[in-house]
Amino acid sequence: MTIRPRPLSVCLRHLLLGGTTLLLGSTSFAAFATDEAASAPQDNASTANPTQADPEKAKLLGNITVTAQSRSQEVQSVPIPLQIVTAKQIDTLAATDLSKMDIFVPGLVIDATQPTQPTYELRGISTSNFGIGTESAVGIYINGVYAARSGGSLLAFNDIARIEVLKGPQGTLFGRNAAAGAISIVTNEPTDQFEGKARVRIGNDGRRYADALVNIPINKDMALRVSVLDNQSDGWIKDAATGQHYGKDDDWGTRAVYRWNITDNTRVLVSWDHEELKQPPAPAIGLIPLSNDTNQRPPFPADPSTYLNPLHAPLYNDAIGALEKRRFDGVTLSIDHSFSWGSLVSTTAWRGFDTFNRGDYDGTNHVVSYLDTTNIEHNNSWYQEFKLQGNTDLMDWVGGVSYYQEQARQTSQTNINTDSLDTLAKNIYGVGTPLTEISQGLAAFGLPYTLLGDPWHEAISNDGNFKAYAAFGDVIWHINDRFDLTTGLRYTRDEKDFSWYNMPRSAPQFDATIAALKQSGIYGILPPEAQLILAAFGGNVIFPTAVGMPMAASNTWNNFSPRVVASYKFTPDVMGYASVTRGYKAGGYNSVQVGSTFQPEKVTNYEAGIKSLFPDQNLIVNGSVYYYRYDNMQSLALDPNSPASGVPIYIVNSSNQEAKGLDLEVQWQPLRDFRVNFMGAYIDSTYRKAVAPDGTDLTGQPTGAPKFSGALSLAYTWHNVVHGDLEFDVSQAYRGKTRCNADSQLQGECNISPNFQIGSSQQRTDARLDWHAPGDRWGVALYGSNIFNKRYVTGVNNISTSVFGTPFATITPPRMWGVELRAKF
Repeated sequence: MTIRPRPLSVCLRHLLLGGTTLLLGSTSFAAFATDEAASAPQDNASTANPTQADPEKAKLLGNITVTAQSRSQEVQSVPIPLQIVTAKQIDTLAATDLSKMDIFVPGLVIDATQPTQPTYELRGISTSNFGIGTESAVGIYINGVYAARSGGSLLAFNDIARIEVLKGPQGTLFGRNAAAGAISIVTNEPTDQFEGKARVRIGNDGRRYADALVNIPINKDMALRVSVLDNQSDGWIKDAATGQHYGKDDDWGTRAVYRWNITDNTRVLVSWDHEELKQPPAPAIGLIPLSNDTNQRPPFPADPSTYLNPLHAPLYNDAIGALEKRRFDGVTLSIDHSFSWGSLVSTTAWRGFDTFNRGDYDGTNHVVSYLDTTNIEHNNSWYQEFKLQGNTDLMDWVGGVSYYQEQARQTSQTNINTDSLDTLAKNIYGVGTPLTEISQGLAAFGLPYTLLGDPWHEAISNDGNFKAYAAFGDVIWHINDRFDLTTGLRYTRDEKDFSWYNMPRSAPQFDATIAALKQSGIYGILPPEAQLILAAFGGNVIFPTAVGMPMAASNTWNNFSPRVVASYKFTPDVMGYASVTRGYKAGGYNSVQVGSTFQPEKVTNYEAGIKSLFPDQNLIVNGSVYYYRYDNMQSLALDPNSPASGVPIYIVNSSNQEAKGLDLEVQWQPLRDFRVNFMGAYIDSTYRKAVAPDGTDLTGQPTGAPKFSGALSLAYTWHNVVHGDLEFDVSQAYRGKTRCNADSQLQGECNISPNFQIGSSQQRTDARLDWHAPGDRWGVALYGSNIFNKRYVTGVNNISTSVFGTPFATITPPRMWGVELRAKF
């Protein structure tokens, strides 16, 4: 794309910040960490001596322009721990969304077991509550626009230019809800040259993936870029009873971007994104060995010594209407205008999505323990930002204001039947199986009534109306040729209105039978114990609080998030930085805990780093150390102190945490065509003050985040192979074991059975052999993900354990491989 030059001074390019950049690239990004470097003329690459060192190439390792500081800067000049995921890396790993490659970004964990309800963790900080009452501590931004809800935050990759993963609080630059960090996704813009691409992948488990794009210059001032993708697979696990496949992909999307250079100084960009996902929900692998008799009640209480190993256990799921789907649309209008002293950018955006997620939550196909949950969301949001920026020999500055408005609706359903209600009565109330006994007694007298087999639904609905106002400013002061000082501040005001309505339970068939028994006079001759239990079942048993009573809350929170960064060039190739930054996450509400309100989360981060370049060795070594204190951290936890019904619920639990850590990156190109990249992260995250839902004091104990994670990649290119280049990439990732605490077993995060491991260290190896013609006009590749087929149990869900005795587990997918064909014209 031809981009009009901005009036940026030489200082902006050469003196700007001079901070260290950590974790610039992973896996194939290690090659040059830049697509620009890869675009060097191929005839030179073919004739160059592969054993000859080229010091200038080392400088290209970090030669990427990013917007991590709300400015266009070379990544080497940004004093923020930052990892870039390039389009090249995405293609090398054949990743379809960020969760498919998070293990190659040390410190980042994305749980996308349910893609409409993903959770993000960065440097040990996560938000597990997916409801509309709260937001993630990791901010997701798409072309600078905040993706508010988890339901619309994890979209399929579509014409991605790069992804910037910023570690540590980004409150000043990105605003609220970036307390742990920010993930900034940047897509490609229309260029002034015609371009067309198409790609097809075919792989195991019926994988069928295709994407294509066309870039059309309309005239000298206008261009249009359109891309589409379709991602399908048959699934990697099958229900042993029904043959239904789970772990399937069914996702397609399109993106269109129009650019108009109205004048030499004014540009307009209009983009539209659309995505539709429709697939089975996450498989729930039951741990209790049961017979094929679907009326057999699981043994209670559950005995962990008898648990099945979920890596080898059969899958039995029976959720009626099981489905996970999403429809997403987004429109963004960007207008930028250049002045002699700087530029003004206006960003206007609308986002809307609807999600539906119904899945099995008992891990069996037995009618007497049936349990499914359903989450239904509808969301619309508007965003407006005005940003000014400019520079002089003394400073580079940026400032602006923004407004955000969101309307969200959610319904949280729990669905059982009267057979499983009878099991609850037996296990929790200790009164036998009254509905079965009554039904059998009625049948013995030839009476045409039964209380079994009837559906039972309970639900809480929520409405949220949220507004956020912000004003921010950030200045890089050039003290001298070596020393820069950055000062920044953002003011945020959040206004939130939220409501709960716990609906009276819906069991029309059951109620009709009770009414008939009363009308016929049979009800009055039932034993008193039977009448008592039937009366107890006249109301809610799962959500028994504030039934039929609308409740609402309104809150306003104000926050100032500052940052101070000092960076110094010790030599032209060695620079260091030190920073103090603060982050903020707005307060919120637990969607299924009526009347709950939690206060904002705040984090203060202290960081120091160094960046060093060794041109003669074609080597870059970066490192940073940090310490943060996190106050009022909110997490969703299973509460064993169940209500009178005995049915456990998830509550929002508050804690204070602290962590110290280290990030390290090494990029090395010993030969012209051989490249090595290593990235590692160490973190020691503990509770400063915390009490588990069961009352256990967790103070001083680890929060669960693994201490070590890392990624290593190697790449080698052979030239003049069948008139093209043959490149081999191999990437190895490691994530340490979960650090357990006194609450980990209840939450299903650490070992609970001798028959399998939970939270063990994980490894993954990906490889790719890729041949491409000059200019990448044609290409064919063989690729594999998790090629050694390492499988892990990622967690156990105990929500039904204390009621039905039916825990279930989630596991990682098996090996994936495929063949790719592509063309460029």
